[in-house]
Amino acid sequence: MITKDFKSQFNVLFELLRWNKPTGRLILLIPAGWSLYLTPESNPNVYMLLKITIGGLLVSGLGCVVNDIWDKRIDQKVLRTKNRPLASNKIGTKTAYLILIFLIVCSFLLTLSLPEDGRLLSISLALFALPLILIYPSAKRWFKYPQFILSICWGFAVLIPWAANEGNIKSIVLLFCWLATIFWTFGFDTVYALADKKYDLEIGVNSSAVNLASKTKITIQICYFLTSGFLALCALINQLNFIFWPIWLITAVLMQKDVLNIFPETKQSLKKIGYHFKNQSLYGGLLLFGFIIAS
Repeated sequence: MITKDFKSQFNVLFELLRWNKPTGRLILLIPAGWSLYLTPESNPNVYMLLKITIGGLLVSGLGCVVNDIWDKRIDQKVLRTKNRPLASNKIGTKTAYLILIFLIVCSFLLTLSLPEDGRLLSISLALFALPLILIYPSAKRWFKYPQFILSICWGFAVLIPWAANEGNIKSIVLLFCWLATIFWTFGFDTVYALADKKYDLEIGVNSSAVNLASKTKITIQICYFLTSGFLALCALINQLNFIFWPIWLITAVLMQKDVLNIFPETKQSLKKIGYHFKNQSLYGGLLLFGFIIAS
């Protein structure tokens, strides 16, 4: 029988890893899907999809734990984050470090199980990504645009699956897919940063939403425009059939439309930020669906 105490601890763990919030996990896994279904050799098999999915869950959980360790004191001062497990002392810092180490070990073991042709390259990419993931939460203290570092971290969600499936990362399609992911991430995470802009200014930490100031709206629009453009180039090079293009056009328009719902910044528009984040995962998922059915 599952006791209430066990269930409570399990829920706290899920909260710490953000596994109770699937949107954030999906928005990381989607670019991995773009990468896998744009590879030239063949579509990924079930085992590859399963490994990449598990890897994405482990790494996103790892990133959330690192973030909460770095930001415990800051989170306690922000309305949106003050009830997170570490900030609210539902879980101790030592326990969080143990969970972090466990996730790193599990992620490494999973990388060892990848196909032999791409294993060494995948491990190398993972080892290069890990320090960036570990330092990213500190970036708001010393870098004006920490969302850019997050975007680079997100880019490994494209590089590692491609390397695992292909055994190399020498492809113009991969470059365009990587750039699309970089700009998409910077765009939606800048929107997400708007929710904490007031608190960031009070505490004295950086974000792209703070430092872009009046240029925030146009920057996000450009990011989404470039995301759509680079993914269109991927589709053209891979000669995807016509069914992809209506999906691409709809998502490109909706991405831009969603930006207009956030600006100008008012109390009402800022309430829509959560919907914007969810919508981006939907649009990214639609593009992935287009890649799958049109390839």
